[in-house]
Amino acid sequence: MWREIEPDERHVIEVDGHKVVAYSFGAGEEVVFCLNGGPGLPCDYLREAHSCLIDQGYRVVAFDQLGTGASDRPTDASLWTIERYVAETETVRRALGLGKVHLLGHSWGGWLAIDYALTHPEALKTLILEDTVADMPHLVTELERLRAALGPETVAMMQRHEAEGSLAHPEYLAAITILNYRHVCRLAEWPAPVRRSLDDWNMGPYETMQGPNEFLYVGNLKDWNRVPDLPRITVPVLITCGQHDELTPACAARMKRALPDARLTVFPNSSHMPFYEEPGAYYPVLLDFLGRHRGGA
Repeated sequence: MWREIEPDERHVIEVDGHKVVAYSFGAGEEVVFCLNGGPGLPCDYLREAHSCLIDQGYRVVAFDQLGTGASDRPTDASLWTIERYVAETETVRRALGLGKVHLLGHSWGGWLAIDYALTHPEALKTLILEDTVADMPHLVTELERLRAALGPETVAMMQRHEAEGSLAHPEYLAAITILNYRHVCRLAEWPAPVRRSLDDWNMGPYETMQGPNEFLYVGNLKDWNRVPDLPRITVPVLITCGQHDELTPACAARMKRALPDARLTVFPNSSHMPFYEEPGAYYPVLLDFLGRHRGGA
């Protein structure tokens, strides 16, 4: 079960003239390399949910992506591309001498993990895609379906504010808050690591790449689709999501059908963070998958 653990090591890595900070827990050759969501979030929420894997003999590594947390925060919007973040991820892996890793990507970190796996297949033992998608246009249709559950008047109100650019209006924010509690984290009180990451969100990368909120995709990834490329990922893949996930089970199924060697688990009482919402179900699934491929090539 998750708990907050102090990292054994804190590393500062230079990436194209910028400082990126990484955190390492435990030791050994079995490395779980975590790519957190956002974009623009510090890694706290994902790091704290997975550092407990050291109890099973894994080394866990996470890092604050450029623009987040303790890493440098440049304001050049041209830096916020998935291609640059793929290169950054590889720089961190090489700098820390991680070798082949179990790559775990959550949400936006899953998009990054997919592009990384396609670019650096030699670096992976396994791929773990959590609460994520491989087809952004398909996700947009799913998000419209989730929004529709608020009722036609509320959807019309949201569309009006989106058209007018008045996204800070209280009624629009109220609708987003409802969606967040339905589809991002269904806990009445969100865990401290989640709050810590959200309170330090850098909206620069987020708005450039995704959009103004979790339910409106207008950034430079809006047309991103890797489903046609997924058959090239031949390592074992674990896909997980929550029944009520904003990145829906239909999105997860779309990935599973395209991958040669994939398992999919949907957690019935979770939305976007099963590791916090349903830990008793989540950790056995993850540990079983990792255990099956421990010591893999």
